[in-house]
Amino acid sequence: MRIRFRYLFLLFVLLPLVAAAVAAGLAWRWAHEPVPLAGERVDFVVQPGSTPRAVARTLAEAGIPVWEEGFVWMARLTEQDTLIKAGGYEAKQGDSPWLLLRRLARGDMSQRQVTFVEGWTFQQMRNALRNHPDVKQTLDDVSDEALMQRLGAAIPHPEGMFFPDTYVFTAGSTDFDILRRAYQAGEQVLQKAWAERAPDLPLATPYEALILASIIEKETGDGADRARISGVFINRLRRGMLLQTDPSVIYGMGAAYDGRIRKRDLQTDTPWNTYTRPGLPPTPIAAPGRAALRAAIQPESHTFLYFVSRGDGTSEFARNLGDHNRNVSRFILGQQNR
Repeated sequence: MRIRFRYLFLLFVLLPLVAAAVAAGLAWRWAHEPVPLAGERVDFVVQPGSTPRAVARTLAEAGIPVWEEGFVWMARLTEQDTLIKAGGYEAKQGDSPWLLLRRLARGDMSQRQVTFVEGWTFQQMRNALRNHPDVKQTLDDVSDEALMQRLGAAIPHPEGMFFPDTYVFTAGSTDFDILRRAYQAGEQVLQKAWAERAPDLPLATPYEALILASIIEKETGDGADRARISGVFINRLRRGMLLQTDPSVIYGMGAAYDGRIRKRDLQTDTPWNTYTRPGLPPTPIAAPGRAALRAAIQPESHTFLYFVSRGDGTSEFARNLGDHNRNVSRFILGQQNR
């Protein structure tokens, strides 16, 4: 009986404890052993909102092989999974998974970053660079036109020409270096989008597609509505109708815009007033992202000619002016009378 009890004790108590101790030892060893790197230093970028699993995959793709499940559990058990900070980092020879995780949790970045947001104007981009403590300022006395000349751009107006994205850089990089990268990225994204355009669009050049995309970017942030709104503008362009889009009017108002757009603003002519001038405005009104560009060159095919905001980020569409006026009364005038 005693022999059987000892056997059962060994089987169900001691052996699991030994196994757990061995596993813990192996895990500790893995966490603290250097990760084999291809070079002395390897740069990698952690995107905003990345989970430990996404970080482990980012590391592996960058040439920093870590055990994905081990990295995830190490982050969770040490409660560092919610502390990981987005940004540019560097792995060095001798770094272990534990050291990498600690670096990510502390936000000990080797590189800096600046984000140009979709829908930003070029002035907002310049302000972001001007206010960044790690960007070397070289463009304070350089006009927009002179900057575009330095970039070798065929378009003298900078609006919409710089792709909205997060740009990682080393401290001390110049504002011009970062803008050059954003300009080159914008050119590449635009040319790729233009090559994938739907046939028979009333858009003659990639620049016209960029202008339309910038309007779509400012009109809606709802992914489901972008292509449909694009279709409305395409239908209007084909019929020779005024585009009558408020964001372009607001852009033309410049500093005079105080948060409200009035009837007299719609009647005051500027190059960007699409209530007084036919066709597209002369330049983009903001920096469109990929989704807005895709909507501009691949619009939804339909017969809608009007749309109005519902007030929740989505839009209500109409095929004729009577239906549109009813939608305006319901969604715009109704909200104002509440």
